[in-house]
Amino acid sequence: MDGMINIRGGRTEESAPRTGEAVTSGPAGHEYGRRADLDHEFPFCRTSVRKFRRGEVIAGAGVLIDMFARVHRGMVRASTPLADGREFIVEIIPKGGLIGELEVLRKQSLNLEYRASSDCELHYFDGRLLRDLCANDPQFQVKILSKALARVSELELRIISNAGSNLRQRLAWTLLRLSSLYRTDAQNSGDELIISQHDLAATLPASREKVNQCLRRLRESKVVDGTQGKIRILNRKALEAYAEGETSLA
Repeated sequence: MDGMINIRGGRTEESAPRTGEAVTSGPAGHEYGRRADLDHEFPFCRTSVRKFRRGEVIAGAGVLIDMFARVHRGMVRASTPLADGREFIVEIIPKGGLIGELEVLRKQSLNLEYRASSDCELHYFDGRLLRDLCANDPQFQVKILSKALARVSELELRIISNAGSNLRQRLAWTLLRLSSLYRTDAQNSGDELIISQHDLAATLPASREKVNQCLRRLRESKVVDGTQGKIRILNRKALEAYAEGETSLA
């Protein structure tokens, strides 16, 4: 996952950075306490910075590499294939979210494929430094594991909700959840979501045809609006009512 590494099929190859890509590599001996080079969450120097365009693969499942990343700008999706070949987006990681930190701590390969949901910038860190810090600082270890547990709990709630809800409720709830993720960026109100119909269907998961039908009814009710690749929330209270099953789209 290093900005100087190109990952394909579980192999790593050296490659030059893309045109327009800002890459900063730390020295062989990482220096602690250099504030200009610090990511605000980690008290050690980042190894590199890499930018991705929307839709680009960041890392594939099955890759074993001793790096983890923090989303500095934009959003990243983590997905896995379903038995029928469709994609299931397990998680959308917003600004400030981490990628691969648990795999680094466990020295395991990645289980999911990561792609840029929007143009994004990732900061990369040496996995060894994370393990050392967790071993020597119990409070930092609790912080990292608490974040991971919150993500697992959120996924568990999604699974429970999906099992007991119809598609209309799941779609409304998903749009509200995505809105809250977008609001993690101070420049975004959370009312406009940049997401394709394919990605929205893969997040639920459901067929694009059925998702499109539900979106059309939401547009007709003036709850949402939007164009290709964008959804704007017009009536948040009505969307919340749909998510709670308090009204019908019929």
